[in-house]
Amino acid sequence: MSLVSDESFMQQALIMAAKAAEQGEVPVGAIVVVNDEVVGKGWNKPISSNDPTAHAEVIAVRDAAAALQNYRLTDATLYVTIEPCSMCAGALIHARISRVVYGAMEPKSGAVESNLCLFDAAHVNHQVEYLGGILADECSSVISDFFKRRRQEKKALLNN
Repeated sequence: MSLVSDESFMQQALIMAAKAAEQGEVPVGAIVVVNDEVVGKGWNKPISSNDPTAHAEVIAVRDAAAALQNYRLTDATLYVTIEPCSMCAGALIHARISRVVYGAMEPKSGAVESNLCLFDAAHVNHQVEYLGGILADECSSVISDFFKRRRQEKKALLNN
């Protein structure tokens, strides 16, 4: 993939993140691409679905697997606005995703480069290629702005 393609697909993941924000969810969005075609989409839904596993990556992988009628996504690239957590990284390994492209680093719970580095672990049975930092500033701003608004709303409630 070219940097232009990666940025274009990341823009689509950002659209998914906006859908999460509209629903009051942490704004993380993801898409799955095979042969330059989006085959799966997802955004965070753990609050609205009462499902702690309903992260954007998992939803996008489920959507792609259903569309392709295959639980193995060997030729797929997942684009996600923030570095995947350990649960999502594990799901991506099990789905046999070929490549993961993410926007912002997640220093607290990121499991690709920030902490566990699961995709580089010798014990996993599938190696995932990865690239971070695509539209990182924009992806980071979406998350930062969301939590800034949340803190302001909480402060306003406390002051009333």
